[in-house]
Amino acid sequence: MKKEQRMAADILSYVGGKENIQRLAHCMTRLRLTLKDESKTNTDALRKIDGVMGIINDDTLQIVVGPGIVNKIAAEMSKETGLAIGEEAQPSDDDLTFSERAALNRENMKQKNKTPFKLLLRRIGNIFIPLIPGLVASGIINGAANFAKNAGVDASVTWMQILLLLGSGVFTYLAILVGWNTAREFGGTPVLGAIAGAILFNPLLADITIYGEPLVVGRGGLFGVMFAGWLMTFVEKRVRSVMPSSIDIIFTPLITLLVVGFFSLYAVVPVAGVLSDGITSGINWVLDIGGVIAGALLAGFFLPLVMVGLHHGLTPIHLELIDKFSMTALLPILAMAGAGQVGAAIAIFVKTKNQRLRNIIKGGLPVGFLGIGEPLLYGVTLPLGRPFITACLGAAFGGAFQAVMKTAALGIGVSGISLTPLIADNKYLIYILGLIISYSFGFLFTYLFGFKEEMADNI
Repeated sequence: MKKEQRMAADILSYVGGKENIQRLAHCMTRLRLTLKDESKTNTDALRKIDGVMGIINDDTLQIVVGPGIVNKIAAEMSKETGLAIGEEAQPSDDDLTFSERAALNRENMKQKNKTPFKLLLRRIGNIFIPLIPGLVASGIINGAANFAKNAGVDASVTWMQILLLLGSGVFTYLAILVGWNTAREFGGTPVLGAIAGAILFNPLLADITIYGEPLVVGRGGLFGVMFAGWLMTFVEKRVRSVMPSSIDIIFTPLITLLVVGFFSLYAVVPVAGVLSDGITSGINWVLDIGGVIAGALLAGFFLPLVMVGLHHGLTPIHLELIDKFSMTALLPILAMAGAGQVGAAIAIFVKTKNQRLRNIIKGGLPVGFLGIGEPLLYGVTLPLGRPFITACLGAAFGGAFQAVMKTAALGIGVSGISLTPLIADNKYLIYILGLIISYSFGFLFTYLFGFKEEMADNI
């Protein structure tokens, strides 16, 4: 039961029940009740309700609960009583209690802190957090199956095929789920958002040539999906506002899909492709320089690439390195990005008192160790903001270490601990030591200056 539901139920029980309420209203901090029989009120019990800051008996019974929640409690009581909510003017400053003044100051500070960037991060959290249980379950299966595959287990045996199927399912269709949640978060029709995800990750993209180049499946990544899902909602609302109700169900989704679909293919995917090609060229240049700086830069900036889906452009580099040298030195460096994120998440878990955030981290850590980073990336570090940066800093130290030690992988696989069997020249312990370095520095940077408890309000 939510806090406002519990408080509404408790208040009703101590004012004589819903039958005893004649009028229901609220101002910015106070719930105001006009009662039929005031003798039925248990004032002492009302004061003891968790969340009630005070009781004021005047022409009406005024229950001080503070800004931000008073309207929610009133809405719950309206549902229970069937009474419409009246809104009254805020009492003068002289009539405010000390608790009300403190609550109003806190609410004003919250409103000042609601920058567009922070609101965006909160939206991202709202989109991905409902997906975390599925990502965790599938991630554990996927990570364990890929570890066994990398260790030499025959992937063609039936039980391995089943595990790989179960583990990869949610990741195969993740774009559709993200699109659905994006449209729902912004108040649109969820299935249109799901279609946006399906468009950007549809294998048929490879058969379409735009601007003289074939489109690449998945370019634009999940951020591209979120943008397309938001655009679906934006266009849908505008179309619906002018569409006659009798034909709305036919033409509103049709026009929305055509407009956003063509725009995504002619703008989102090609722009992501140009960015991806530029980044690929830049990484080739950094690899040519080599050394500690290259390792730190590549590992430190890899999470932002994953975030916007541009990491797909690195696959040809891995394949080219394997073809030329029989191994890729790039992959162990990039694997440190997820490790820095794991360290950051552990630091947040140690510091925060927010139980919901702790539960998200507990679910995401096991798969994070196995190289599946989505739960921690989209559910923890990115929505919080600053921990995303400290995770990248932690990754940079691990990447620098892997570059100095010239660690390489014999093939492409899931990162984290799951990559260990693919490490070349028996440098397994060196690779694991690099992971530990990234865990440690990600933890250290986040613990010292990457997280404050008020950040958890965004989760």
